[in-house]
Amino acid sequence: MKKDISIDELLEIELKNPEFKRGYEAENTKLASSVAIYKAREDMGWTQRELAEKADVPQSTVARTERGNNVSIETLNKLAFAMGKNVEIKIS
Repeated sequence: MKKDISIDELLEIELKNPEFKRGYEAENTKLASSVAIYKAREDMGWTQRELAEKADVPQSTVARTERGNNVSIETLNKLAFAMGKNVEIKIS
């Protein structure tokens, strides 16, 4: 009989693989910035279009950023600045 395994248990096992861990951490970092932009925009009560207009970028740029696509620090700064926020980069 096969034992059920939780996603947390599976992740713990997979993170022991250095290649998987590098990829996981890279994607997790990208996702964190996407979620931060999305949450800040939602907290402001703005639509993607409103943020785009205030940041002087196309609405598609906001959508791509919130989907986790790789965007430049310059773009993140534009979006954050338009919302009165700062981008902080931490290397640890």
